[in-house]
Amino acid sequence: MHPVTVFGAGIAGLTAAFALARRGVAVTVVDPAGPGAGASGGIVGALAPHVPEAWNEKKAFQFRSLDMAQDFWDAVAGVSGLDPGYARLGRVQPIPDAAALDLARAREVTAAEHWQGRYRWRVAEAAEFGLLPSPTGLVIFDDLSARLHPRQAVRALVAAIVRLGGRVTAEVPERAGVEIHATGAAGLAALSEEFGKTFGTGIKGQAALFAADMRDGPQLFVDGLHVVPHGDGTTAIGSTTEREFTDPATTDAALDALVEKARAAVPALADAEVIERWAGVRPRARSRAPILGPHPSRPDTYIANGGFKIGFGMAPGMAEALADLVLDGRDTIPAAFRLGANL
Repeated sequence: MHPVTVFGAGIAGLTAAFALARRGVAVTVVDPAGPGAGASGGIVGALAPHVPEAWNEKKAFQFRSLDMAQDFWDAVAGVSGLDPGYARLGRVQPIPDAAALDLARAREVTAAEHWQGRYRWRVAEAAEFGLLPSPTGLVIFDDLSARLHPRQAVRALVAAIVRLGGRVTAEVPERAGVEIHATGAAGLAALSEEFGKTFGTGIKGQAALFAADMRDGPQLFVDGLHVVPHGDGTTAIGSTTEREFTDPATTDAALDALVEKARAAVPALADAEVIERWAGVRPRARSRAPILGPHPSRPDTYIANGGFKIGFGMAPGMAEALADLVLDGRDTIPAAFRLGANL
């Protein structure tokens, strides 16, 4: 098998490298800024499905990726000896009114169909969870959602790749072999310039980390806000969505508002200390689906980009599908994900 060089040591690049290294490929991951230097070095790590309706290729692919996540991250932990912080503990969402309750009931039916009876989306009494108030006294609980600690996951992936004989470096090798470009927002900008068409852009997000130990509970989704308890006794909240910004790495009043919103919505966070504030730029593809597959004009070159808010959840599925294509010629990538489909 030819060696593979992966450009970009974020979640897309590292998971692809791990999937290939597990199959015996000599892999080199190149990133001048180091592993997890971009959006993948954040703090939230919510792995949550799209709503189970208007089913399409993207939602089906995401379901498969979330479904395989336990085995994938167990493998990373087994090879690396490090904990990536994965746990499938589900997600709770308050139901604000009668219309939302009707919609939630309808989605119980579509989830049963599309999630193949393996996971449930159900209406439950808020008191069952005791985590947050609900105007109707009811919540949605799904047991497909999971959490991942982004920084722990990056460290575990790097260690696993190295233990499998791969390299993670800042220097480009003299001979790259097959190339995978997973270079985030900068990569989307480069593709847009190359083809004279916008394929995506960077979206700034801000998040905060609380000293609040909710590790045994599910993640919460309250009025657009993700609240993700981690296994180390911290709880992350996020994030903002900022299409226009001047400083990609600075937090500001937008995060202050998010913190106050979280304190008001989740009693456990009301008096908890904020121990970290984070900001970064996430790659959002114009199509809203990841970009995955062969480069349309460069032989032996592949793209893995555009994960945006669902990048961590999509990563195992993207990695395995790319390894199937590169090594075996087996193509399971949705047509809508391909760069060529958007030219």
